[in-house]
Amino acid sequence: MRNLPFLSVARSSAGWVLAAIVGSLMGCSVAPVLEEPTKASPSTPPPRVEQGPMPPLIMQANSRWVPVPWSELPGLHTDALNEAWPAWLQSCARPSKAWAPLCPQIRQLASASAPQQRQWILENLQPYRVESHTQQSEGLLTAYYEPVLNATRQVSPGFKVPLYAPPGNLNHRKPWYTRQEMETQAQARAALRGKELVYLADPVDAMVLHIQGSGLVNVREPNGDQRMVRLAFAATNEQPYKSIGRWLLDQNLIRDASWPGIKAWIDRNPSRVNELLWQNPRVVFFKEESLPVGSVPPGPKGAQGVPLTAERSIAVDRNSIPYGTPVWLKSSGPLSKLDRLVLAQDTGSAIVGAVRADYYAGSGQAAGEFAGRMKQTLQLWALWPR
Repeated sequence: MRNLPFLSVARSSAGWVLAAIVGSLMGCSVAPVLEEPTKASPSTPPPRVEQGPMPPLIMQANSRWVPVPWSELPGLHTDALNEAWPAWLQSCARPSKAWAPLCPQIRQLASASAPQQRQWILENLQPYRVESHTQQSEGLLTAYYEPVLNATRQVSPGFKVPLYAPPGNLNHRKPWYTRQEMETQAQARAALRGKELVYLADPVDAMVLHIQGSGLVNVREPNGDQRMVRLAFAATNEQPYKSIGRWLLDQNLIRDASWPGIKAWIDRNPSRVNELLWQNPRVVFFKEESLPVGSVPPGPKGAQGVPLTAERSIAVDRNSIPYGTPVWLKSSGPLSKLDRLVLAQDTGSAIVGAVRADYYAGSGQAAGEFAGRMKQTLQLWALWPR
């Protein structure tokens, strides 16, 4: 499931991966961020495709899809499509009825050249500009990521902040206890006893993990062994998400509600950390997933039920774009210029609207820094079988 930006978003999906920390702290190998796509050789002519009569408009619950010629898609002939193909293969592991007939061909093209992949797309798919029902074609792009943290299996010096599995009585009370009540009320603390999965060193890191919805955790076991596990989204306390960045802005305590701005305030005001974190009553409960030893772990599972691919998976409003849909994404801003093929594989409770996406930046610090500042204008084109 996707994550929430601290300022504006909250995530909840099958993999609760929420809006990024600007996205994230303001709304899943550490993947390189901000790499420019490989450029096609200037001597290679762009592939040609016969464009027949345009198909009719497609109406979705929260969007309308307007058929357009391929020439409308920016960067179509320069994107390194082979980098998007692994994400497409993941979607083909759980294809919808519309995509199941094409997935054998998509699998066969996994080892093909980018020009061959591009030609197949041009010949078999139709691009549609995604708009709101009021014909607005510009929206908002944020980003999210998967934190990588250190933890211990038991309370130890410096590691005293628990992350919990769902309590047994979670469904007996809706919404369940707030973040503050979980830390201060005897009934809530009793219900959580024995549900501790790991202990972190920093309550702010725990908040980040709650917002992002999943994370990689390097756990020190009681016998001293270290192992990497994934803590994946299992449930929430059903409390509303409240942005701590928004609270700081409303209190006139900061002017920069990006993650660096929030963290700078925390560093100056360590005695007010609980007051700040209690402004967001929403808490995520986790489940532990083992990871293959000695290999780069796959991304966390998104709402489609498949692992996410860094820089090629997005979270969307499923009432605007169905899961598994290949999407052409365009976003330009001070942080990054993105013209590329991505796959709609996740969602989030704050990812709502026709032209709204959350870009999965990957795992680790570099991805987190990128996600924490990503907030740019967005255009989307859905690619659909002819």
